[in-house]
Amino acid sequence: MRDASFEFLQELLAAPSPSGYEQPAQRVFRSYIEPFCQVATDVMGNVFGMIQGEGKSRPRVMVVGHSDEIGLQVRYLDDNGFLHFSAIGGVDPHITPGMRVHVHTSRGRLNGVIGKRPIHLIEPKERDTVIKLDAQYIDIGAASKKEAQEWVRVGDPITFASNLECLFGDRVSSRGLDDKAGSFVVAEVLRRVSELPDRLPVDLYGVSSVQEEVGLRGGTTSSYSVNPDVGICVEVDFATDQPDVDKKHNGEVGLGKGPILPRGANINPVLFDLLSDTASSNNIAVQYTGIARATGTDANVMQISRGGVATALVKLPLRYMHTPVETMSLSDLDNAVELIVASLGRMGSKDAFIPM
Repeated sequence: MRDASFEFLQELLAAPSPSGYEQPAQRVFRSYIEPFCQVATDVMGNVFGMIQGEGKSRPRVMVVGHSDEIGLQVRYLDDNGFLHFSAIGGVDPHITPGMRVHVHTSRGRLNGVIGKRPIHLIEPKERDTVIKLDAQYIDIGAASKKEAQEWVRVGDPITFASNLECLFGDRVSSRGLDDKAGSFVVAEVLRRVSELPDRLPVDLYGVSSVQEEVGLRGGTTSSYSVNPDVGICVEVDFATDQPDVDKKHNGEVGLGKGPILPRGANINPVLFDLLSDTASSNNIAVQYTGIARATGTDANVMQISRGGVATALVKLPLRYMHTPVETMSLSDLDNAVELIVASLGRMGSKDAFIPM
C-alpha cells in the first residue's frame, strides 16, 4: 500500500464515527476525494464522489462502503459523576468492562474507563456472569454530577480508545475497520479511476454511507438518490482462520488471501460472473462464500431500491468483528481496489446485467 493511502486509512480510522455521529470520519473521506472527483453530501450525511464516463448507454455504477462504527452513547449522569450508557450497534457486553473509552463532547474529547468491581469483591458464583451493558458505567474522573455536566451531555457519543496498530507482516488492528475499510476502498477506487488515461464506460458514484449499523439507513437513502443500474457494496466478512471460529459457519476464509465474492439471492449472477472472471484474468486473488439469504449489508437495500439494482458484494476478511481490535490484511484492501477498478472497465450497457 502506498504511503499516502496508508496515512489516509490511519486518519479515517482515528476519526470517531458511531452511527448517527459519522461526520468527523466523513470530513476525512470528503477531504481525501475532493481533488479527483465531484463531491456532494446529502441531508443524512452520506458523501458522494462522482466521476463521469463516456459512451452511449453507459450504466450508472454505485460503489458503497459505510463509514459508521459501533460505539456507545451517554444515557444518564448519576450524582457521583459516573456516565451510564447505551450501545450504538452490536456492542458485545463481554468485552467492555475494564476498557478505555473516549467521550466526544462539544467541548472536546474526554478520556474515560468502563469500571468494574474488583474480582476480590465478586461472589464466586457471579464471576462467570456477563454484566449487562445497562449495569456498566464510565468513570471520567468527575467528583460529582455537576462537574461531569460541565463537559458531558446526554446523547454524547463514545468510542473505544483503540486506533490503528501494525501487527506482523501487512496485518493491522483497529476499531472501526467494520466498515471504514469499505469507505477506504471506495475512496481508493475513485482515486484510481481519476488517474486512468481514458474515461471509463460507466458513470461512477463512490459513496461513503452512514447509519448502516443501525438499520442500513444511509445505504437505503443513497441508493434511492443515485438510482444506480449496478451496485457494488464493499463490506467486511468473518475470517475463519482463527482458532475459535467454525468454518462451517462462513466457509474457508483467511486473511491475506484476497477479497471475498459471495454468491446467493442478494447477488446478481451476471455481475458476480464479471467480478469473478475479472479476478481470474487479472490474477487477483479472491475467495468465495455462499449467502443463501438477504445480507445484512447495504447491498441488501441497494438491490431492492426503486425497480431493482444489479448488485454484488466485495467483502474484506476480518477477524474479531465488533471488537476494538478488528484485524485484517492490507493486501486484501489493495486487491479489492484492483478488482473493482478492473471490473468497471469491463461493464457494458445498462441491460447487460439482466439474468437470462
